[in-house]
Amino acid sequence: MANVTSEMVWTRNLLKFLGISVPPIHLYCDNQAALHIANNPVYHERTKHIEVDYHFVSERIVSGEIQPRYPPSTEQLANIFTKALGPCQFHCLLGKLGILNHHVPT
Repeated sequence: MANVTSEMVWTRNLLKFLGISVPPIHLYCDNQAALHIANNPVYHERTKHIEVDYHFVSERIVSGEIQPRYPPSTEQLANIFTKALGPCQFHCLLGKLGILNHHVPT
């Protein structure tokens, strides 16, 4: 999350320098534990190894520059490779990936 946040802050500052107003940026993260740690301002003893990254991301959340979000399971494109899906969900994700079946008449 820290790497993506730093890239988003850099891009946001560049756009501000160019005179373009930027609304808060949505950061989609599929790790709920990381989202809870970033949103919780209380220091945790078990997270001291990620302290610098945690504070960097947490400051950006508090300032309103980024808004972390958890994408629902139905929108996770990686699920097509990692989970057994029903045919409807499978074909929906195939379409999002841009994969077409050329043997099916259109």
